[in-house]
Amino acid sequence: MSACPTLEVACLSDPGLKRTHNEDHAASDPSLGLVVIADGMGGYRSGEVASALAVQTIVRHVRLYHHQETGHSSPESIGLSPASRILLDAIVSAKTAVFQTGRREADCEGMATTVIAAWFIGDRIAVGHVGDSRLYRVRAASIEQITTDHSLVQELIELGVCTPEEAQKTAPKNLVTRAIGIHATVEVDVYEEAVLPEDVFLLCTDGLHDLVSNHEMYLTLREYSANLVEAAGRLVAMAKERGGHDKISVMLARPRARRRPWWGGRLRRWLG
Repeated sequence: MSACPTLEVACLSDPGLKRTHNEDHAASDPSLGLVVIADGMGGYRSGEVASALAVQTIVRHVRLYHHQETGHSSPESIGLSPASRILLDAIVSAKTAVFQTGRREADCEGMATTVIAAWFIGDRIAVGHVGDSRLYRVRAASIEQITTDHSLVQELIELGVCTPEEAQKTAPKNLVTRAIGIHATVEVDVYEEAVLPEDVFLLCTDGLHDLVSNHEMYLTLREYSANLVEAAGRLVAMAKERGGHDKISVMLARPRARRRPWWGGRLRRWLG
């Protein structure tokens, strides 16, 4: 499989204003086209362990198996592309690592983490996630949330109990219905999206999307489109300006099309 030729990545993670430590963890491998964010849960030490272990396991797995054309033939992988199968296997491996560590080490008992991983392969992106960390895509004049939260808030919205606007104001926002590490098994959402030139993808934890609206994210990314590092910094600053009650992690990824060699156009002209 051919990874994204070039991937521009900017990442910023901040403990926010109410915490002295950061349980989020993020990693990227631009040469491989892989970006991952995890939001750890379970207390001072164990949350950090869970998120770091999950991210490291996913990155290591994809690096090891990215050259393969097939993933494992598990029932969950039926109908998936090779890239999606490998990403699913990577998240399942992360789940096993976090769960087993939590059972083995007393200090890590009960730890868990959300995870969102995106792998750019050619003109496609494979996405895998568990929990309420999100992936957005900015394309042309709009922003779209690609993932669907695994959270109590989302379930209330889907049941028609409240609107998204009402949920944002009143519903408890930190109750996830799926996470890596709580149980021996967990359902992982995996799917693919097309990638167009100049698309920008935003991965973030709930410390951002709880406080900054989708429209505000879009306006910020449009304003700072020339500099993803500045865009990430501004998004984190906005969340902190509104209380920063949780840790905040932002990762921006923009695939760059492979540039045509200088001789390409001349060759076509010479050949008629």
